[in-house]
Amino acid sequence: MPGHAQGVRRVTPQGARASVCGVLAVGLTGGIGAGKSTVADLLVAHGARLVDADVIAREVVAPGGPAHQALVDRFGTGILDGEGGIDRAAVASLVFGHPEALADLNAITHPAIGIEMMARRDRFAGTDDIVVLDIPLLRAVHRQTLDLASVVVVDTPTELALERLVTVRGMSADDARARIDSQPDRRTRLEGADLVVDNSGDHDHLRSEVDRVWAELEALRDGRVDTPTAPPSDP
Repeated sequence: MPGHAQGVRRVTPQGARASVCGVLAVGLTGGIGAGKSTVADLLVAHGARLVDADVIAREVVAPGGPAHQALVDRFGTGILDGEGGIDRAAVASLVFGHPEALADLNAITHPAIGIEMMARRDRFAGTDDIVVLDIPLLRAVHRQTLDLASVVVVDTPTELALERLVTVRGMSADDARARIDSQPDRRTRLEGADLVVDNSGDHDHLRSEVDRVWAELEALRDGRVDTPTAPPSDP
């Protein structure tokens, strides 16, 4: 059965705007284990254009990519795999639990990722496409820098996300909990949302949620509706 976030919940908009007869850029985010990638796939099936920050993050650190050499300079050749690429697990082991190292990693990679995301978004300029920018750690600054018309949050109760990470991804409970705790909490994500997709039920429920969100995004793009103001529900 669906959990706390029933249906598509509207929360106070953070600057959502309609884009009449033009491309609509939408941010998509959610905590680890929330099912954000599944929602992205369902939106693509509706016709959305997807710009995936995780994919771009891998590309910018590949050999010859704009962030590759800077990472080696900062963290050493021990982060390289046998083919000269970046061993993401090795980097993770160096930065997880080490705020200064994590800040250095972000300072190297985030600008390159942002530039490429804007370039891919701009490929659809002049169309009436809905472009979904899938950003795991979406923050308020992304709304301005990426010119997002709306932010969609995939919401899942924390304990359900933990269960999925253990049973589906094979993580230990301690590792899953640590990764959840390292991200912005559920309330913080919801406070930055314009539309919320509840993923506490089965796949049919999630498909229904995405259908509703897609209809909202089409209406927003076409100027047929403004996102109303409503107080957020407590997660």
